[in-house]
Amino acid sequence: MDKIKIGLIGFGTVGTGVVRVLRENASIIRDKLGCEVELKKIADKDIERKREVDVSRDILTTDAADVINDPEISIVVELIGGIDAAKDIILKSLEKGKHVVTANKALLSTHGREIFGAAGKLGLNIGFEASVGGGIPIIKALREGLAANRIESIYGVINGTANYILSKMTNEGGKFETVLKEAQKKGYAEADPAYDIEGTDTAHKLAILINLAFGTYASLKDIYTEGISRVTELDVKFAREFGYKIKLLAIAKRVDGFIEARVHPTMIPLAHPLSSVDGVYNAVHIDANAAGQVMFYGKGAGQMPTASAVCADIIDISRDILRGAGARLTPLAYTEGALKDIKIKKIDDLEVPYYIRFSAIDRPGVLSRISGVLGSHNISISSVIQKGRQRGGTVPLVIVTHNSLEREFRKAIEEIETLDVIAGKTMFVRIEEQSGGTQ
Repeated sequence: MDKIKIGLIGFGTVGTGVVRVLRENASIIRDKLGCEVELKKIADKDIERKREVDVSRDILTTDAADVINDPEISIVVELIGGIDAAKDIILKSLEKGKHVVTANKALLSTHGREIFGAAGKLGLNIGFEASVGGGIPIIKALREGLAANRIESIYGVINGTANYILSKMTNEGGKFETVLKEAQKKGYAEADPAYDIEGTDTAHKLAILINLAFGTYASLKDIYTEGISRVTELDVKFAREFGYKIKLLAIAKRVDGFIEARVHPTMIPLAHPLSSVDGVYNAVHIDANAAGQVMFYGKGAGQMPTASAVCADIIDISRDILRGAGARLTPLAYTEGALKDIKIKKIDDLEVPYYIRFSAIDRPGVLSRISGVLGSHNISISSVIQKGRQRGGTVPLVIVTHNSLEREFRKAIEEIETLDVIAGKTMFVRIEEQSGGTQ
């Protein structure tokens, strides 16, 4: 075979990047494969808009079916995003006997069981390296590089928008709203940033990592998700005083036969390798029982890093095609019978230390009243900071607890907020002291 022919559905930012990589690195790809990868058709709703790359009008179409039904196309690359239309494209492509590459994290985290199951039954490849971490090869690492390991925990900084905002607030100061607007001006945040700053994007990615790491299908609804919009400049400063940084963290780990699966602002020690991951960069920290602790770092989004991951999948699948074989690996690298339904631990059962910031009225006895309520819920205090004095006015009172049960912690906060010495809502952030693992 002298050519592997592919079809691209979705000619937006990432699709344009894929064309660039295939064109600019054509000789490298040919040297590694032993044959040429030919882009035979591109489907997009808008084929009139000018892109960074010029392609022949002969290969452009507005109908995705022209790609799916082309008998010469071996690999379909889906880059339209969204759920329903993308799902239809992928399943129809598989039915036609075509391998698929996608960057669609929202789809895979929602309908992964059906899509991966269909590909597995048909013996076809589905490449999804670009769905998590952009140019970071974390999917390949979990499927192949760490295949002999029992994965104990995964900690990820896997949303560049949220990480940029928190990094800027930490390193240069500034209110959340101000830094968000700056991120939007620079193109690091969307006009509607909710998907990124409220943790949804991170939860989609974490669901995929859980599937791979633990050999189970995690549902998005099982992942506790909380965003960063309540984090203030004051919290960032207090975190530093206690020896922590605040990151929007994706966390998955084995605990007592369950899997913890959560996304939320987290204080991590300054000495932890993830604390130095700043700006729009991503990183995934893994604790594996044989390899030990490893971390993958790089650009988690953007046209070319994401296109690099898409093209890596194209090359991997092309190697199988050239050998005349079906899929070398099942989508999750587990045999179908080995996939297990592992229970996700409820957030109420979580037990971690907490950072708490009260807006307290400055009068004698306030701390004793707060500590009394905490103590009645079996929550002990590790450290306390009170900044400034304003007799009769409000001041921030900051407490760090020892390990506390989430359900008791929330009850305690509700009770404390009814006290006449507390003004306004209480801010709290969970703390992760170490990289985790089996407990």
